[in-house]
Amino acid sequence: MTKSFVTAKEVAALAKVSRSTVSRTFTEGASVAPDVRQRVEEAAKALGYRVNKLAQNLSADQSQIVGVVGSNLSTPFAARQLDQLSRGLLQRGMQCLLLNAADAQHDISPLIEQVLEFRVRAIVIMSGAPPGAIIDECLANGVRVIVVNRQTDVETDTILSDDVAGVRQAAERLIMAGCRFPAVVSSSARTQSQARRRNEFLKLMFEAGLEPAIWAQGVMSYETGQLAARDLLATETVDGVFCVTDLLALGFLDAARDMGRRVPEEVSVIGFDDIPQANWSAYQLTTIRQPLDELTDAVLAAIDRDVRGGNSRPIRRILPATLIERATVRAPTTV
Repeated sequence: MTKSFVTAKEVAALAKVSRSTVSRTFTEGASVAPDVRQRVEEAAKALGYRVNKLAQNLSADQSQIVGVVGSNLSTPFAARQLDQLSRGLLQRGMQCLLLNAADAQHDISPLIEQVLEFRVRAIVIMSGAPPGAIIDECLANGVRVIVVNRQTDVETDTILSDDVAGVRQAAERLIMAGCRFPAVVSSSARTQSQARRRNEFLKLMFEAGLEPAIWAQGVMSYETGQLAARDLLATETVDGVFCVTDLLALGFLDAARDMGRRVPEEVSVIGFDDIPQANWSAYQLTTIRQPLDELTDAVLAAIDRDVRGGNSRPIRRILPATLIERATVRAPTTV
């Protein structure tokens, strides 16, 4: 038979105090006589008692749980983003409630409704775009909603990296390298960030008088990048490639080299995100860096704001994206 958790009632019996005294002992700021506190703490230690944080959150005026909704969590950028955010929350005494939106299709409303049942302090949305009715429900319950790298039509906190400026740097760098037959690689997913990066690259190339090849198939993965390289480099035409994520770019690089194509002499490649693997000696990928530290700090600052304390006006932060030069793009031409 599985033993249940030690209860506050058992601690109270051993310490010869009331159950409410046990509760006050483990509530920050509550008044308890020093000798009584000592008896309760000694009893709790002897029994192996742990405070039920979930029950505390449900009864408190403001929860210390933060809901995080995301997908593609196994990709390097999403995993690193979640790692930094969850560590930042723990440092603030908060807990992270993670919901995987991979199967949510185009509507994450059911996931947000589940999160609300835990009376969370805030909801961080890393994937999908929440409808206005759900945002209104969150705000009515004092729950701040922070949308990361997603554009929405509703009044909510929004933290963005400047994808448009980043893509502009990538496009200009390929043009400076003398690339005249560019291509853009993405997956078949129609996420906002992918579409924004792809469309901006196409616009800039058309403005430069170039007609880029478009490759958009498969899932967001290293293998998809490999497949893109095998398709696009089957002929000698493509000489400059922008991959909308580094993960695609790494797969593209490996497949290009397996095909005997020299990088950057024959084909230049630029990624987006600046994941740790981009700087590995095997890749040295030129990429656009998202300011992940600044993104995380901005999200945590938004969570710290009290939506019920007269500071409810939504914030909008746009953080700079930066070209990181490494070894996968040819030197600028001197024409």
